[in-house]
Amino acid sequence: MTAIDRARTVAVVGTGTMGQGIAQIALVAGHPVRLYDAGPGRAREAAEAVGARLERLVEKGRLDRGDADSARARLHTADDLTELADAAIVVEAIVEHLPVKQQLFTALEAIVADDCLLATNTSSLSVTAIAGPLKNPGRFVGMHFFNPAPLLPLVEIVSGFATDETSATRAWATAAAWGKTPVRCADTPGFIVNRIARPFYAEAFAVYEEQGADPATIDAVLRESGGFKMGPFELTDLIGQDVNEAVTRSVWESFFQSPKFVPSLAQRRLVESGRLGRKSGHGWFPYGAEEAAKPAPRTAGPEEAPAAVTVVGDLGHAGVLVAMMEEAGIAVERVEAGGPYIELPGEGQLVPADGRTSVEYADVVYFDLALDYRGATRIALSASEDTSARAVAEATGLFQRLGKNVSVIGDVPGMIVARTVAMLVDLAADAVARGVASPEDIDTAMRLGVNYPLGPVEWSSALGQDWAYDLLKNLHECCPTGRYAPSLALHRQAFAAKEEGA
Repeated sequence: MTAIDRARTVAVVGTGTMGQGIAQIALVAGHPVRLYDAGPGRAREAAEAVGARLERLVEKGRLDRGDADSARARLHTADDLTELADAAIVVEAIVEHLPVKQQLFTALEAIVADDCLLATNTSSLSVTAIAGPLKNPGRFVGMHFFNPAPLLPLVEIVSGFATDETSATRAWATAAAWGKTPVRCADTPGFIVNRIARPFYAEAFAVYEEQGADPATIDAVLRESGGFKMGPFELTDLIGQDVNEAVTRSVWESFFQSPKFVPSLAQRRLVESGRLGRKSGHGWFPYGAEEAAKPAPRTAGPEEAPAAVTVVGDLGHAGVLVAMMEEAGIAVERVEAGGPYIELPGEGQLVPADGRTSVEYADVVYFDLALDYRGATRIALSASEDTSARAVAEATGLFQRLGKNVSVIGDVPGMIVARTVAMLVDLAADAVARGVASPEDIDTAMRLGVNYPLGPVEWSSALGQDWAYDLLKNLHECCPTGRYAPSLALHRQAFAAKEEGA
């Protein structure tokens, strides 16, 4: 099945930000576009807004004058749904309310031709449920664009329970012809991105609630060590705390209140207080006139680096630290058996985050996962109240010698980056095993939809197929709520990896 021919009309119902963006995409791709909105005059206002956007693209040199004029000539409005009868595809971008969407598509089904593709841009409702009342739900599909639609490349093509394979393939091919990067997924709560992204927010909020670190420090660690473009606190302030919390709550409720998706009480209190983020002037951080008061991340003062250390066992992903320490003038002795840890001169141990806590051991300082230990500019360390000040100082000095800022956080299992990545890997493995999407589409969706430095499947490959399982198993022992219990898919993956390495 090929993409919808450019000579065929694309109808867009709903003329808010998303509707206008989808209309612009189809116009630039060469289609005639017809806009409809139930609100009197809104379609014409939207057409003028889309025309103004095209004009700005011309001014910025991103669109030829002739192409812009031709696109504007192909843009039409409709005063009645019956004017959409010639559409080859209708994309809906109206209010996220199930009965309203069902009513719209029931009306459209009686108007458009039998070969017309019906698509919803819903981000939170079930594609299957929207199509439930239709006589021919096989031609109904989800086409979830990301905001701003003209700029962000990802489109999730969602197959409902009754969606025909040919309809999903046609929607995929059409999105690709429009210059987008489509990924295919089953109709599951949150689809790919909003399902798998939950731990990025949830684990940060959990560390905060556990008094492990403050929001500014958690954000800095995830950016400067984890490689994420924004931290979860600043990102949810940008999204809107009410919007982000509503998505989390929707996914949690849709999964029958699974502990994997439990919302944050701290975020709920933020919403209840009216601190919704940038749009209200205050969220996790202050904005506007008070923005200068935004707190800085906690950074340890200078400490002396140890002259020599002993590396015991295989540090895995952190193995590059051996070469980095030698390059920095720290003498390194290697012991193959045991570990993995770096033995410090005061006999403290510097251990990669593994889901356990420092209080379980004598003089252990944990260090967090980094996307790239060479490129990272900040490293988090965690220690218990019983850990000696000397061990913490030596660990801090070691990483400072390697050119890193150091944030010492509380004794929280899995720390910040490590537990976040482990949960992302687990949800991705579970989604693949349940047929939600392919590993390739999941990685593509997470890189393009939320700008992650690596897709979760890529993270798993880089860290080892049993890394996330081992860390989450330890975390589950510390916090046996079910939230951190490794999925069956991760269990199978880890078992296979251990068998292969035996």
